[in-house]
Amino acid sequence: MLEIKNLHARVAETGTEILRGVDLTVKTGEVAAIMGPNGSGKSTLSYILAGREDYEVTEGDILYNGESILEMDPAERAAAGLFLAFQYPLEIPGVATMTFLKAALNSQRKARGESELTTPDFMRRVKDSAANLKIDAAMLKRPLNVGFSGGEKKRAEILQMALLEPKLCVMDETDSGLDIDALRIVSEGVNALRSPDRAFLVITHYQRLLEHIVPDSVHVLYKGRIIRSGGKELALHLESEGYAQVIGEAA
Repeated sequence: MLEIKNLHARVAETGTEILRGVDLTVKTGEVAAIMGPNGSGKSTLSYILAGREDYEVTEGDILYNGESILEMDPAERAAAGLFLAFQYPLEIPGVATMTFLKAALNSQRKARGESELTTPDFMRRVKDSAANLKIDAAMLKRPLNVGFSGGEKKRAEILQMALLEPKLCVMDETDSGLDIDALRIVSEGVNALRSPDRAFLVITHYQRLLEHIVPDSVHVLYKGRIIRSGGKELALHLESEGYAQVIGEAA
């Protein structure tokens, strides 16, 4: 589903190089985890996949279902089935969560040539998905993410994911700011979406998230390159031993 080939990228404003030749393949149905120290380029990779304009790809390519997405804008990538869950979801004052969800869902359906959902159908979908994530009706009536706790913001993003039904879910440190209970709820929501037709790229610092969302593969990103790949046992090794050994072996 996702093939990243020799990807080099820099910050557009300053020219600072962040990614220095990333190679990565994620198969349909796979959950791939990206781990690495701070400053390795993990969040940058997620932003570039989503099409954020702050970064410039200088070399390489990103293939989604066999086709390059580098010339696609963020809306086109989203309509094609790519979803980014932010590390720090933005607050949008004045826009009710339900209004946002309905606009996002119907916008994608329209882009795909599908009919917009009626209000009763939309309400039914939201009610079912929200119940699974323990999101109450009062939260959905509030402005998007305004005054939400860290756990509420992440649950709201997983709700978006459940409604939009993307094919490729990129999760940028979703466990950031979550307590134990919120982590469990969010992880259950993600696991419910695992499917042979959907892939996940889970970016995290810690093994604790991967105890709940068990990956099929783990990749270590350091200084803008993948320096080690393995199975879920690699995350356990990193948790117990740290990154020093893996970095040293790659030097």
